[in-house]
Amino acid sequence: MDLRSEKIQRILSKYKFHDVAIEELQKIHRIYPGMVPSTGTYTFSDGTQKDLVRVVGNIPVQYGGQSYNFPVQLWLMDSFPFTPPICLLRPTPNMVIREGKHVDGGGRIHLPGLHNWDYPKSSVVGLLVEMTAKFEEHPPLSSKSTVDNKDPHELLAFVSNIQINDGGSRRLDQPNNKVSVIGGGDLGMASVMSILSKCKVDQLVFIDVTESSTKGGSTDLEIFRLPQVEVSRDLSASAGSRVVIVTANSWSSEQSYASVVQTNVDLYRGIIPNLARFSPNTVMLIASQPVDIMTHVAWRQSGLPPTRVIGAGCNLDSERLSHILDINLNTHRPAWVIGELSDNKVPVMSNTGLSSSVQPEIAAGSNSTKPLLDRAFEMMKNRGQRSWSVGLSIADITNSVLTDKMKTHSVSTLAQGWGGIGAEVFLSLPCIMGSNGSTRLAGVSLGGEEDSKLRESVTSLSDLMSQLRI
Repeated sequence: MDLRSEKIQRILSKYKFHDVAIEELQKIHRIYPGMVPSTGTYTFSDGTQKDLVRVVGNIPVQYGGQSYNFPVQLWLMDSFPFTPPICLLRPTPNMVIREGKHVDGGGRIHLPGLHNWDYPKSSVVGLLVEMTAKFEEHPPLSSKSTVDNKDPHELLAFVSNIQINDGGSRRLDQPNNKVSVIGGGDLGMASVMSILSKCKVDQLVFIDVTESSTKGGSTDLEIFRLPQVEVSRDLSASAGSRVVIVTANSWSSEQSYASVVQTNVDLYRGIIPNLARFSPNTVMLIASQPVDIMTHVAWRQSGLPPTRVIGAGCNLDSERLSHILDINLNTHRPAWVIGELSDNKVPVMSNTGLSSSVQPEIAAGSNSTKPLLDRAFEMMKNRGQRSWSVGLSIADITNSVLTDKMKTHSVSTLAQGWGGIGAEVFLSLPCIMGSNGSTRLAGVSLGGEEDSKLRESVTSLSDLMSQLRI
């Protein structure tokens, strides 16, 4: 293992813990001499790039009485070994990745050892041992010819002599409808039941976060073993999810509202970055409270695009409003509740009918629509948001993502630039929801009263965000 090459030395010199990193690389070579160091440029999910040291080689895996060599590549961050490596499978063109608990469709490897990385207790050598054990339980590679039946016993024999190349890892052609719900309280349980009823899912993972004050609902799911539901307390079980729903809350007994919200922010700090790392292509749906603030926090902490981090926001109120207008007031046009999930929320209406195939647009306020909206809004009063009703709303949004339905929901989203809003805040706005996340409808001029409420929310949300330690 030659660490003296000019390229490797040049990049290693930029590592924060240069000497310790070299010691770890030497330790890897002593135990896994086939793991070879090299240099490369790693592209992160936000498009940024960095020159890093990587270790490439095969790990031996015993399966079905035979030995296979699985090709892996470990990218060492410039803060290594105090941060874990990014681990990837490197299949040949004749192989496909079998997405599962420990490997997503892009070949990213997710293990408890990565999630719980704590140097010097944790090491790459220990990680490779764990990787081998997990792959022997659930082999993550199979030949192209057996992808339809997905029989792990049909692993390619030639992987024992496989050659490593620099090509990209392969994705499965068909998306896996995997959904993960984080948080074990009543809302988490309601979301699980509603999703099972409304959505066609291949797998639903329910993760009970131990730090959450809403934990505890997972026990009954474990007892009664619902089909397609996996109960876990390990965030890595969420790997490869198309939708990740966060319902966890952690309230403190602090006196100030900012201090109370800060406890939720602190909880998120240990959850959100890991969820984004395990499912980098997910749509993250936030239902923790206060939803507009926590969606903003999740976006900041995840590094995901704002189109793929949304909050449940005013979607439930919007569905209720449209129903009242349609059934009670005989006005067959969709409507939405927008703004902050508070007393400052306001109703708006579409200029197209419920059954129209034309993409909806928000109608400018008029003397004819305002009385209708005000009356419908009044009829909605005293309809509380119970766990089961919010769970149904969450399932409706989830279904739009899984089926690429392109339905318009009022969800908490980055409002900056909408209707002249200059601040970085999250508010509920009408967004078309599909498999790639959200697309906002264009803003319109609101009436003086409605515009004043939105501006008041922008100010209060901005003020609260400025007090939080994200």
